[in-house]
Amino acid sequence: MRTDFHIHFHILEKKKNKRGLAPIYLRLTVDGKRKEYSISRRIQPEYWNVKLQKVMGNNPNEKEINTHINNLRHKLNKIHQVLSDNDQPITAAEMIAHLKGEKKRKPKMTLKVFKEHNEQMDRLSGKSISKSTAKRYWTCYNHVEQFINEEYKAEDYPMNEINHQFITKFEYFLKTKRECNHNSALKYVNNFKKIIRIALANQWMDRDPFYNYKVQFETVEREFLTQEEIDKLIEKDLHLDRLKLVRDMFVFSCYTGLAYSDVKKLSDADITTGIDGGKWIRIKRSKTKSLSSIPLLPVAEEILERYKDHPEVKNGNYVLPVLSNQKSNAFLKEIAGLCGIKKPLTTHLARHTFATTVTLTNGVPIESVSKMLGHQDLRTTQHYAKIVDRKISDDMKALREKLDAQASKKDSKKKS
Repeated sequence: MRTDFHIHFHILEKKKNKRGLAPIYLRLTVDGKRKEYSISRRIQPEYWNVKLQKVMGNNPNEKEINTHINNLRHKLNKIHQVLSDNDQPITAAEMIAHLKGEKKRKPKMTLKVFKEHNEQMDRLSGKSISKSTAKRYWTCYNHVEQFINEEYKAEDYPMNEINHQFITKFEYFLKTKRECNHNSALKYVNNFKKIIRIALANQWMDRDPFYNYKVQFETVEREFLTQEEIDKLIEKDLHLDRLKLVRDMFVFSCYTGLAYSDVKKLSDADITTGIDGGKWIRIKRSKTKSLSSIPLLPVAEEILERYKDHPEVKNGNYVLPVLSNQKSNAFLKEIAGLCGIKKPLTTHLARHTFATTVTLTNGVPIESVSKMLGHQDLRTTQHYAKIVDRKISDDMKALREKLDAQASKKDSKKKS
């Protein structure tokens, strides 16, 4: 809260010394309450201009006094601004104490600021950010807390003391003590970078510790199922209802490209009639809030039809009875074993399968795939195109080897 304050400089003739020099005083008034402060300068009273509150004359001593007075005005204005910005009590005594250097601004503490940020994220969870994003910030908070405890033997750490070394040590801690892989470690560092940006914006830090710190993620080859593996999954006779349900949800994602969180919240309102007269899914992605528009392929439509009379669907708001992500991933591992699929099946692998095997491999333009996936940047989708190119390259290599073998066989027959 801002307060009114007034700065006034004057001399005290009654305190003249033996040489007849009077001391110059600063009178600071805040909300009607005054505080006097000697500026440690003296002058001949006749040289003091009461109206202008400055020394008259141009010799070096007089210029120095006037410069000192101007600097004090500037410092007091800055002190008032800082106290106001940080919601600290503003009194004449408090401002003079800061001016004299008796009080330094209390530094903001890292974990306290991080915790306040995360509590704000919790309030936004499910609204403007996803629950998983809010949860990830708390995981990052726990990592930073453990790092500060172990590396600096402290319960918290002043933000204005965080430097480039702190950041590089934190990255090393994540990779060693927390056993995070390279990309996961850098994602947590990026999460922490947001807290630093908040501190810099509020002037709680004087310098950016991320200056000259470079983040370079390693390229990760994303797994996906081939058409043969999808068919094997669909045709497998599973005897347990829980496995059938998880298999069907996974296949539904393979033919829609929807992430687990989007499949879980899919409702009748999200399924509309498209420009071609067929059924389309139009949904805002939970992660990015971008719109995905996906024509329903026959396999996906058949799965929706299969579960329309399921008790959870009939009595609920959603079109599919989705299990938790944790249970789904556990059951998918079991299904993979039963189907003889060596790849690590997860709910998210279905989305990769849609992008590669179901769409790009079958000639769907990358722009259309990007729109259906709800990507905000085409470059995100281009990663899948590279995977498809590699698959084509591998297939053609196998074909070349086959043709070379056939040619060699023919040559052998001719020679014999």
